[in-house]
Amino acid sequence: MSTRPATLDTMRRLPEYLVIWVPLLLAAGHLISFALWTIWVSFTPSTLVPVTGWVGLRNYNAVLATRNWNIAFDNLLLFGTAFVLLSLLMGLGLAILLDQRIRGENVLRSIFLYPLALSFVVTGTAWSWLLNPGIGIQKLVNNLGWTSFRFDWLIDRDMAIWTIVIAAVWQSSGFAMALFLAGLRSVDADLVKAAQIDGAGPLRIYRRVILPVLWPITVTVVVIQLQFAITTFDLVRALTGGGPGIATQLPALVVYDFMFQRGLLGRGAAAAVLMLLTLLAVLLPYWAWRYVQHRRASRA
Repeated sequence: MSTRPATLDTMRRLPEYLVIWVPLLLAAGHLISFALWTIWVSFTPSTLVPVTGWVGLRNYNAVLATRNWNIAFDNLLLFGTAFVLLSLLMGLGLAILLDQRIRGENVLRSIFLYPLALSFVVTGTAWSWLLNPGIGIQKLVNNLGWTSFRFDWLIDRDMAIWTIVIAAVWQSSGFAMALFLAGLRSVDADLVKAAQIDGAGPLRIYRRVILPVLWPITVTVVVIQLQFAITTFDLVRALTGGGPGIATQLPALVVYDFMFQRGLLGRGAAAAVLMLLTLLAVLLPYWAWRYVQHRRASRA
């Protein structure tokens, strides 16, 4: 008698399970199977097409020895650090601004979130126009009379990587703002009032009361932004193309270069696996931290 209602409830919810779990399992199977296939190819002498064979770590050694990969990884460290820190600070600043219940908050929130709705190709193309010294900001300022003004980072080998940072921060700071704003709106008002009664000023309240509450959100934002930084391809492709020369190469562009421009499928797969390991170095500690937090919350 008791199993029949449970069976009927399961039958009623079957469409929900199918809608949620079938696409999820297909997507997971797709990702896992292609990851395993890429790992296998990275140990083969494949060039234009996959072939069988075993070359051990030869492809990995070849990738790690190339100048392109070394420059790309150095750029990743610089780009990832600057992008994460700047988007974090800008997102937090915008969230604090909007949390003051200012007039026109809804309009400003939409404006700050608008770049997130654009594709990275559109963002890269638009910023390539703005930063082009012949048609962009430098040209505009020169036409206004300031002829000595220079903003030619796009063609400067030493500064070109910062154009990618600028475009990425412009695109992603709205995402950080949305998460931080949700966190600010969830802070217990009694804690803030208690701090105010104790004589704490606004800076001290944010530093001692509000920001510690936002710590889990901060970790989440950092991990998601690092994930974006490691896998960035289309933004760089549209903005600088990896240039001038190879000055703005990132690991994803090295994978593309090996696989589709040089026809070295095995080396491209090895570079992709190295990217995956870099990504796992970010995600695995985060998953472990979330697991520990969940265990602590369940025991409380």
